[in-house]
Amino acid sequence: MRIPDEALLAWNPTDRAEAQALIAAVQASASQHAIALPAPPDEPTTCCGRGCIGCVWEGYYSALAYWRDESVLRWAD
Repeated sequence: MRIPDEALLAWNPTDRAEAQALIAAVQASASQHAIALPAPPDEPTTCCGRGCIGCVWEGYYSALAYWRDESVLRWAD
């Protein structure tokens, strides 16, 4: 099942499972377009679990959104 590009661009994960699902969806769409993608950002390994402001997961989700946007642009042309 292919997710429309608009839905991919609006998808902003807020937990690890959603992030993994987004990565899988972007990679599936890229393969349907026969587009090679760079690797998605690595998941953080240094979270202390205290809910810090500026948590490493927040940075990861931002990096993932950038990767998603750049990936969609590769097949949108």
